[in-house]
Amino acid sequence: MSLLKSKQISDELDNMDGWVFENNKITKSYHFDNYMDGIKFVNILADKAEELNHHPDLLVGWCEVSVSFTSHDKGGVTSACIEMAKIVEKL
Repeated sequence: MSLLKSKQISDELDNMDGWVFENNKITKSYHFDNYMDGIKFVNILADKAEELNHHPDLLVGWCEVSVSFTSHDKGGVTSACIEMAKIVEKL
């Protein structure tokens, strides 16, 4: 799987509310009514990421979870990153 060009990433993210591309990764923050809802979201996401073998970087805070995808092997964003972001949107 090869790296996507910036234009390809931008085109994909134009249809994905809240996702941004910077520092060779795509990122979105999700907000929750309480801390435990964020933790439940992380657990569901972790199960799906393990199933598909493409894992996000997560930053968990109070009522907020930041999700980032990049291919550490390739050094940037691939189509698998975009597909995982689309899956996260459905969780």
